[in-house]
Amino acid sequence: MNRSRHFAIYQSIPVLALVWLASAGSAYAQAVNPLQSDPRAALAGGTIFRAQCATCHGADAKGLETIDAPDLTLIWTRSGSTEESVFRTIREGIAGSIMPPHGFPDAEVWMLVSYLRSVAVEGTTDRIAGNTERGAGLFNDNCSRCHRVDGTGGSLGPDLSNITRRRPLDALFVSVRNPSASIARRYKPVAFLTAENERVQGTIKSEDAFSLQVMDSNQILRGFTKTELTDLTRDGQSLMPAFEVNMLSESELNDILTYLQSNHDR
Repeated sequence: MNRSRHFAIYQSIPVLALVWLASAGSAYAQAVNPLQSDPRAALAGGTIFRAQCATCHGADAKGLETIDAPDLTLIWTRSGSTEESVFRTIREGIAGSIMPPHGFPDAEVWMLVSYLRSVAVEGTTDRIAGNTERGAGLFNDNCSRCHRVDGTGGSLGPDLSNITRRRPLDALFVSVRNPSASIARRYKPVAFLTAENERVQGTIKSEDAFSLQVMDSNQILRGFTKTELTDLTRDGQSLMPAFEVNMLSESELNDILTYLQSNHDR
């Protein structure tokens, strides 16, 4: 790290935060963030994050689509994620990825952990009032062709195994009633003609200046060179249909969400 840049970061960290840096030499051995009870840790961590991490993960920690950097506001929804595991990921990096190891002082890493906790997306914590058994049947009839749960189902849409941990209830309702309101990365719709005059429709999984990887409507992952494609359109409408009340009642939607919630409780 550039010494002058590092000094500039420290200038903007509260003075008491610097005391942690001098006194937390054994922090790496801890499984729980020793700074979690102090709100100043998240503020200091935000300063470090914007200076050191935002290039890949964005100033809002939601990642950059162009380099496929992950949304860190969802990091706590992943199975097995703990404060200690996030600390180690920052410190050690991820082998085989663009995420490098970081030699920050332990307390500075804990500040980053505090910041990531402060911007974390919270899912549905209240119990959803519905029938799990009916929900399983409704999910199978209406959703399983494109979505999977516990490794079973389709792959055209997002995996819904832990969706209630990742999204609040009102957002889940919107995603069913109006799926085009917010289309997640790696599920952006695209359509084009190939050199063989084949019409392909699907979702973009990855893209660079020269190529396109698509999950087509038959749920087959395919790669294309852009020079062979014509009539390429990026549709703003999700491939998922909007399930209005006459197609899926409020009660039925609650049953499906109850089924999904019960799945992540197992």
